[in-house]
Amino acid sequence: MTRAQFLRLMAGALLAGPLRNASAAVSGYDFWFTRLKYDSGDWDVDQRMPANLITSLIDYTNLRVDPKEHVLALADPKMLTAPFCYLAGHKLVEFNPAERRNFERYVRNGGFVLVDDCNHDIDGLFAKSFEAQMAAIFGAKALKKLPNNHAIYRSFFKFDGPPATGFELNGWGDDLVHEYLQGIEIDGRLGLLYSNKDYGCEWDYDWRNKRFLAEDNTKFAVNIVMYALTA
Repeated sequence: MTRAQFLRLMAGALLAGPLRNASAAVSGYDFWFTRLKYDSGDWDVDQRMPANLITSLIDYTNLRVDPKEHVLALADPKMLTAPFCYLAGHKLVEFNPAERRNFERYVRNGGFVLVDDCNHDIDGLFAKSFEAQMAAIFGAKALKKLPNNHAIYRSFFKFDGPPATGFELNGWGDDLVHEYLQGIEIDGRLGLLYSNKDYGCEWDYDWRNKRFLAEDNTKFAVNIVMYALTA
């Protein structure tokens, strides 16, 4: 099942019930940004990043893009119809049963979620706890490093690998720079992209300030979204 087929299937199933009006609100767009909130940690981070990403998609692509950020609880079945989800934070990630069920169902059946580790000063808690959750849900070896020739690096703009950020030194005491991204593939399709490079903070500025950058650092965000919609 392709990602598009999955989303159509999920939308059809959910629209048969009480979610009809909520889903219809975004049905005229090719893309809408969905942030996932979860009970255990601080999900509401990098608040200007979604507007920046949305602006780049409007600037560079022909997608019909919803200009608003949507925030949904991970435990809410409505998240299953989203073409793209974002989950981030600094603190503990410990899914409750409903959150775990939706996360697994979404990733296994065609969804795409970008998970960004914003933790640089709390002993690596987000990374440690999130990676433990992924091992428990998908298996100890499911989360793997992406090669630098992965399709996500050429889905729109061309990159030789993951762009560096000014925020990627973590707070674990080792000044580690991650020269890779990780992901979980389901049937050859990337359903989860996991970053320890803190792209959320890198892209968290007023979109009007982008003109002061020598190079637009949100171009890789466009790649991520285009891969999510087409792979």
